[in-house]
Amino acid sequence: PAERIASSRDLEFEQRFLELTGGEGVDVVLNSLAGDFVDASLRLLPRGGCFLELGKADVRDAKDLATAHPGVSYRAFSLNEAGPERIGAMLGELIELRERGELSLPAPGSWDLRRAPEAFRHLREGRNVGKVVLEIPRLIDPERTVLITGATGGLGALLAAHLVESHGARHLLLLSRSGAEADGAAGLVERLVELGAEARIESCDVAERERLAELIGSIDPAHPLGAVIHTAGVSDGSLLESMSVEQLDRVLAAKVDGAWNLHELTAELDLSTFALFSSFAGILGSPGLGNYAAANVFLDALAAHRQAGGLPATSIAWGTWARGEGMISQLDEADLARADRLGIGILSDEEGLELFDASLLCGRPFAVAARLDPRGLGRLARIGGLPPILAGIALRRGERRAPSISLAEQLDRLPAAEHEAAVLELVREEVAAVLGYSSGGEVTPELSFSELGFDSLAAVEMRNRLGALTGTQMPITLIFDYPTAAALAGFLLAEFSNENREEQTE
Repeated sequence: PAERIASSRDLEFEQRFLELTGGEGVDVVLNSLAGDFVDASLRLLPRGGCFLELGKADVRDAKDLATAHPGVSYRAFSLNEAGPERIGAMLGELIELRERGELSLPAPGSWDLRRAPEAFRHLREGRNVGKVVLEIPRLIDPERTVLITGATGGLGALLAAHLVESHGARHLLLLSRSGAEADGAAGLVERLVELGAEARIESCDVAERERLAELIGSIDPAHPLGAVIHTAGVSDGSLLESMSVEQLDRVLAAKVDGAWNLHELTAELDLSTFALFSSFAGILGSPGLGNYAAANVFLDALAAHRQAGGLPATSIAWGTWARGEGMISQLDEADLARADRLGIGILSDEEGLELFDASLLCGRPFAVAARLDPRGLGRLARIGGLPPILAGIALRRGERRAPSISLAEQLDRLPAAEHEAAVLELVREEVAAVLGYSSGGEVTPELSFSELGFDSLAAVEMRNRLGALTGTQMPITLIFDYPTAAALAGFLLAEFSNENREEQTE
């Protein structure tokens, strides 16, 4: 019926909107939706008002609406109706507002090709403004310079050699507070040269913006900056109650100020990589390291901010490395053994570098690179010391991870009387996942998929999800042949129940 809206969530939103306006609703609706969403928007004009239809998919009859919604003026129009002169005047005014700084445009953005399914869902759900652009991932360009902060530390030096050996980097600008005076700096340069790269080590505290800008500006134009790896950081912790302003400033300067300076000074450059070394402490928290945890959370947020603005960024929340520096240098052998027993393992150099490469390839703004043992975490859970975020991967004593099983195998384990309900529940849960509902309970089995909000992209996603669950290639027309959750469940039951398979065998 026309008065039904797409889901209970939409009804709750409509009721909440009316509550916030004292039941009076709004005066004007600019609409570009379709179907039940149009009716929901019309109900936001209980006192009458103006409904301007900007879309083309569901234009209503103005006379019918006048009868159903007294006092509502309905008008559907296209921009070209204004005529060339009026359109030109409007665009000219927009340009003036932009030049005066009174109007800002949304930041341009794109989707990494590896996140194409998310991009199509974003498009299908109508959450985009403008075009959705897929961008091919870019590798580190050997002809461009790679800048590494904290480069003379153990991890920085290890990473510099890895970028040369595994990523083909040939031009490196290595920054650290001590510069060429740091222990091992000369040996690092010699090794990089032996590997076929040219490297320059400079003294720079990345929190000092002018010095950082000077060094970025000194990069040879023949090999412009192409990648930034920010590993610099310090740990100077204490309990929050006794933490001094100096401790807070010292930790935030290296991580936060340095990262922000790098972000702003390279925002207009054509980078392929902008990697930030964050920490697992920002996810779990860490007693006595509140300043360090906060600084790393900033790095994670900065990476998301950059990607939202169309800039490359990956923040890697590291677990503990075997190299004796940073946080791990504060732990003795007993501390390390205890951490290992509790499921927090120590990363070897090889594991860390593999995780670094995988993090860059994931295409997401944030990645966790840590070595965790689910059984060790289970031991921690039993004594009440497990952070909630890790509860989902902790295994209790005697538990084993349930292997992925097909729908047919699931049905084999159930009495025949429970098959129909089990399959219907599975279908409703998958529909809910495709539509973004919180649970399958929100899916009415008898409603058609088109009424629920499916389009062709949603149909393809649903087909693929069921194919993975059943281990069978599903027909392309699956959602059209079985247009409701109930009908689709009936099809799956007939195909994969043990009784049906026994009959086919006979």
